[in-house]
Amino acid sequence: MIPQRTLLFLALTLTVPLIAHSQEKKSKDKEQTKTTQAQVPAAPAPTNRPPLAFGLLEDTPVKLKLTRTMSSHDAKVDEKVDFEVIEDVKVGELVVVQHGGMAIATVTEAKPKGRMGKAGKLNMNIDYVQLISGEKAPLRAVKGGSGGSHTGAMTGAIVATSILFFPAAPFFLFMHGKDLTIPKGTEITAYIAGDTPLDPARFKQSTAVVSESTASKSEGITPNLSAVAIKSAPDGAEITIDGKLMGTTPSTIQLSSGDHIVVLEKSGFKTWQRTITVNAGGSINLEANLEKTP
Repeated sequence: MIPQRTLLFLALTLTVPLIAHSQEKKSKDKEQTKTTQAQVPAAPAPTNRPPLAFGLLEDTPVKLKLTRTMSSHDAKVDEKVDFEVIEDVKVGELVVVQHGGMAIATVTEAKPKGRMGKAGKLNMNIDYVQLISGEKAPLRAVKGGSGGSHTGAMTGAIVATSILFFPAAPFFLFMHGKDLTIPKGTEITAYIAGDTPLDPARFKQSTAVVSESTASKSEGITPNLSAVAIKSAPDGAEITIDGKLMGTTPSTIQLSSGDHIVVLEKSGFKTWQRTITVNAGGSINLEANLEKTP
């Protein structure tokens, strides 16, 4: 027989290590849990965009109209397309985008009608609008795009009704023999692509008078103005006259009498510049052969 005292001693000898092991395991598990929690990165706190002291807020609407009829029959990829601003855009009491100003789009896809009744295609990106200060504010065609995208796709896909509704605004499209046509004067609403800080000192009060050259796209010859036809090879060069964007080549622009500085710019080509003297009631034809940059 094993004495009772001996049995008790053996039981204690076996139990104490087991308890110690259990407590040690719990302690290690707790430490591991803490370590794991420490390794999990905390969710970043939402960041609020600092308010602009002065400038155009993202998604500010800019109302535009097409200055010429566009068709999938003769449009070309990378062709520049002129839009005219039809309403002033103000920041506070200052006009920053003036009625009659210019916005530029670029043709990204153009396919004339195909065989077997296949419809043509005409897609454009709205690029930017020029401000009174001469700066350019990036645009997009849809409101609430992803954080400052600089261009918004304006798809020319046709629908059965021949009217395509964009998220920005209705864009009326008509089919002529399956070619896609967007008529001159078609109105759209584009949106500022991201918060754009501006210097208020560079803008006049909203009572500023629209310059004569702003209204230069009117039909025919206006009294006291002269027609200046500007072409370039290749087409699609931006026309700046006296520091103001007037559209893209080819264009006919009406200018007041006097000297004017005409600048043509196109990506991949050298800047072309001339000073012209305009006489009242006359007309001038300018043709520029643009040189490629090395």
